[in-house]
Amino acid sequence: MDTADLANLIKGRRSIRTWQNKPVPEEMLLQALELATYAPNAGNQQNWKFYLILKPATIKAVADAVQASADYVATWPEAAKSGDSVTKMMQKLSLFRSAPALIVVAASQYQSAVEQLVVLREKNDPKAKLIHEWRNIANSRIQSVSSAIAYLLLVLHQMGLGAVWMTGPLQAKGEIEKVLGISSPMDAVALIPVGYPAETPPLRERKPIKDVCVVIK
Repeated sequence: MDTADLANLIKGRRSIRTWQNKPVPEEMLLQALELATYAPNAGNQQNWKFYLILKPATIKAVADAVQASADYVATWPEAAKSGDSVTKMMQKLSLFRSAPALIVVAASQYQSAVEQLVVLREKNDPKAKLIHEWRNIANSRIQSVSSAIAYLLLVLHQMGLGAVWMTGPLQAKGEIEKVLGISSPMDAVALIPVGYPAETPPLRERKPIKDVCVVIK
């Protein structure tokens, strides 16, 4: 694959939120997940786990848990004051109910030797506390799993499948983990519904590179 082909693959990917009523072969999804595990990750800990859900009843159970949480948030007086925007967002959280497959991504905590040192030091050193805060902004666990998800989305797109990266449903994290049997030290961090696309969303314009890149010579 040359750079032009790679560019077309990257630029052609879209977030897909509606799918054909057609099962996706398990082998295809496992192949995509295996390739995702070649993503860069902190300390080569590979501290991720992927829960591949193909059973409609289980997908429904997860969606029901997310919808129950969304309905609860919608009852808040603060939500009413926010107008239709919050209501519409809450309605979209369980859209994966109709997906033929659902991948729930989980990750365990990772703390490098330096981070352990900073945690011990920060109790009596304000500068160490600040260093800890700065390191937490670039949380290595989330960066690692995010790189794997980015790989996964591109591989699924190359296979002709459509997916969307979701974190909003995690407002029902505890209930989702109970349904799937996820327990410490793992935490659910993202949901990826997958299927054959039933839509072709338009390309959303990207900011010019000159607006998002600073060249320092």
